[in-house]
Amino acid sequence: MAQAYMTETGSGGQGPDRRGSRLRRLYATLRNDRGVWRRGIVLAALSIVLALVMLLHAQIPNAIGNLGSLTETFLPWLGVFVPVLLVLALVRKSATALIAVVLTLSVWLNLFGGLIGDKTGSGGNLTIATHNVNADNPDPSETARDVAASGADVVALEELTDAAVPVYSKALEPTYKYHSVQGTVGLWSKYPLSGARPVDIKLGWTRAMRATVTTPDGQLAVYVAHLPSVRVKIEAGFTARQRDKSAGALGEAISDEKLPRVALLGDLNGTMNDRALNAVTAQLRSTQGAVGSGFGFSWPASFPMARIDQILVKGVEPVTSWTLPETGSDHLPIAARVKLSATTS
Repeated sequence: MAQAYMTETGSGGQGPDRRGSRLRRLYATLRNDRGVWRRGIVLAALSIVLALVMLLHAQIPNAIGNLGSLTETFLPWLGVFVPVLLVLALVRKSATALIAVVLTLSVWLNLFGGLIGDKTGSGGNLTIATHNVNADNPDPSETARDVAASGADVVALEELTDAAVPVYSKALEPTYKYHSVQGTVGLWSKYPLSGARPVDIKLGWTRAMRATVTTPDGQLAVYVAHLPSVRVKIEAGFTARQRDKSAGALGEAISDEKLPRVALLGDLNGTMNDRALNAVTAQLRSTQGAVGSGFGFSWPASFPMARIDQILVKGVEPVTSWTLPETGSDHLPIAARVKLSATTS
C-alpha cells in the first residue's frame, strides 16, 4: 500500500516529480518553439528604450525645448507603460518581450520603489506646512482655516495678492501670533519671527523671503519661495529659463545661510528629479522622499500628477510628511513634521 501511494504521488499527485515534469515541459517548449523568442521583438525594443530613458534621464539634453527637465518632471509616470507592455508581451506569447518588460520594471522599482511604501514615523517637535493658495482662490478665509487645522506650527503661503493678505492674516491670527509677508509670499508662526526679509531671486519683484523662527528647541532659518511657472508649448517646448535662473539665485542665498538648521517651503514649480533645481536640491533633503508615504503629488489639485510643492530641510531630522486635503486652490497643501535637537546650536 505504501508503495502504491508513493507511485501515485510521484506520477499523478502534487509531489516534486509532477512539478519537475511541468518545468521540463516549459523548458522543452522554450527550446523547441523558436517563435517564443522571435515574436515580440518590437515590444522588447520599446521596453528597452523605456528603461534607458529612465536610467539615463540625466543625459537627455535640455538644449532643445528643455526636453530633459520635461522628462524628469513626469519621470515616475513612465511606469504606467510597464503593465501595458506586460499585457502585450503575454498576448504575443513572447519570452523575449516578457524578459525585457521585467527588466524595465526592475529599473522603475529601483528608481521609485522606495516611494511606494509608508516611511512615516512618529515623534518630532515641529510641524511645518506650505501652500500655494492661488491668486484666484474664491475663499481665502476658508483655505486659511483648512491649513491651520493641520496643526502646523509654521505655515508658508505663496501667490498672495494685496487684497487677500488681510483676509489670510485675520483667519490665521487666532492660531499664529507672528507673521511676515514679503511680496507675494508670507510666513505665519506660533513662535517668534526675526530677521524677516525678501530674498532676491532675479525676478524684479518679491517672490521669496527668509526669516528666523525661534522655537523652544532652537532657531530655524525658514525660506519661503515661489519660483516662476513653467509652460509646455509646441513651438518652444518646456519653457523654464526664468525658473531655472531663479532657482540658481535661491540656491546661492541658501548656501550663504549662517544658521545650521534650514527649511525651504514653497512652490518650486519643479520636482526633485529636475536637474534644473540642483542649485537648491543638492543642499537640502526632501521630507517626502525621506519619510513620506507614496509620491505626495501636489499639482494639479483635481488630479495630482507632480510634486512641485516642496518642503526641504537641512540640519534637522524629518519624521513624517503628508499631503493635506484639497482647498480652493489648484495646488494641494503639504506638511511635514521634523525633529530639532535641543543640543544643536
